[in-house]
Amino acid sequence: MHIQVSGKQIDLSDALKHRVNTHLGNLAERYFDTGLQAQVTFSKARSFFTCDINVKAGRGLILRGEGEAADANAAFDDAAEHIAKRLRRYHKRVTSHARATSRQELSERVRSYVLQPVEEQEHRTPSTAANQTEKEEETFATIIAEQPADIPVLSVGEAVMRLDLAGQNFLLFRNTASRQISLVYRRDDGNIGWLDTAPLEASPA
Repeated sequence: MHIQVSGKQIDLSDALKHRVNTHLGNLAERYFDTGLQAQVTFSKARSFFTCDINVKAGRGLILRGEGEAADANAAFDDAAEHIAKRLRRYHKRVTSHARATSRQELSERVRSYVLQPVEEQEHRTPSTAANQTEKEEETFATIIAEQPADIPVLSVGEAVMRLDLAGQNFLLFRNTASRQISLVYRRDDGNIGWLDTAPLEASPA
């Protein structure tokens, strides 16, 4: 397992780095057969330390945990426990998912755009606005960045698992059952929503 431990404007002791490597290494051996990559970042805001853990476990499977405490060790423990709790919840599914990675369908590569909000565009100088094309004026928001993104092919259960393990708010995927694009997302009431784009059967007239 390759683990990178870093601090944002703070120095980390060798003892803390060793503790992080040992703990995450043991966690990886318990749930995964293949090598993983992890990025652990510490930072400090006022009197509190924060720890952000991002683990790449196989194709498309990401685990994320955040922790905050009065010292760096406790912040790491908090973040690691968030990941461990989710792994315990999906123990059997995570194990089978990791072992079946080589048999999974390849994700679809699409384009992802970053749009500038309209309110920010209003603050541009007159000279900048004068150079804007007619097409841009008709666009709701200006594209300021473009990058590739992957749409995985998953069952609804796998999509919910990935959403939870990564701590994401939504996940777009192609449903293995319907072969249509679907979306799972976190609702304000704490439940998980599922949007299925498969066409509804027409009702008889």
